[in-house]
Amino acid sequence: MTQELITNDLSLIKRQMKKKQKALFLKKFFRNKLALTGAIIMVIITFLAVLAPMIITTSPNALEATNRLLPPSAEHFFGTDNYGRDVFTRVMYGARVSLIIGFSVATLTAILGTIIGLYAAYFKGFDGILMRISDGLMAFPAILLAIAIMASLGANITNVIIALTVVFTPLVGRTIRSAALVVKEQTYVEALKAQGASSLRIVWLNIFPNIISPLIVQATFIFADAIIVEAALSFLGAGIPAPAPSWGNILYDGKTVIFNAWWMTIFPGIAIMLTVFGLNLFGDGLRDLLDPHNKSKK
Repeated sequence: MTQELITNDLSLIKRQMKKKQKALFLKKFFRNKLALTGAIIMVIITFLAVLAPMIITTSPNALEATNRLLPPSAEHFFGTDNYGRDVFTRVMYGARVSLIIGFSVATLTAILGTIIGLYAAYFKGFDGILMRISDGLMAFPAILLAIAIMASLGANITNVIIALTVVFTPLVGRTIRSAALVVKEQTYVEALKAQGASSLRIVWLNIFPNIISPLIVQATFIFADAIIVEAALSFLGAGIPAPAPSWGNILYDGKTVIFNAWWMTIFPGIAIMLTVFGLNLFGDGLRDLLDPHNKSKK
């Protein structure tokens, strides 16, 4: 009976500690201007992207030849393009494409990079093979490697996600490997080995929880990089195929009339800038929150 009471008390204490930790993290988060500003920007952009079909009734591909290259007005907030399509509508729908691609790439690279980094750090046999493959992929500029992959797979949103995942996974893998190597040398890991704990348990139950912080921060930066590279691919004609609304496609359509219709390049450019700015602010803020040692060095 006494043992049961002790167990219940310990579980209650653990729950209370977790609640206090969550409350403390939220308190620090709302005090962190970088993380809070980035989060607000991303919430607004995500809100507009998700609700775009409800807010906007016109199709992003609706052609009106009589309304070609109209400047911004009350009827067309961002003007119209060289096909008479509403630029505001295309920018809002383009946000959906960019966020889907960015989130998908960040998630996939986080999963694959974690597996590669953890196994490379823990198993010396895997380290040489996985890191040399990563070095080979990282030797190519990101945009050139993405173009090469897209040229072989074909232009569509799924292949863009695959190409960018291949491009950014080695970077995440190296980051996780570096963090895991530090954790691997801790005394408690050596104690677990001495007690006969399995490698699978040590890697995923003891090392992995201690590298989540750099993983989350790295994923936010990959999110931003994926949006930039996707826009560059679409601008070069190797990404999302026209006439699908994509920030890169809108920029491509506007480059031929940049001096006559400045709004076709300014507004999608601002959308890309704000999204990447928000993600980078959020990532920097998270890095300060999750790694107090890094903050103390500034």
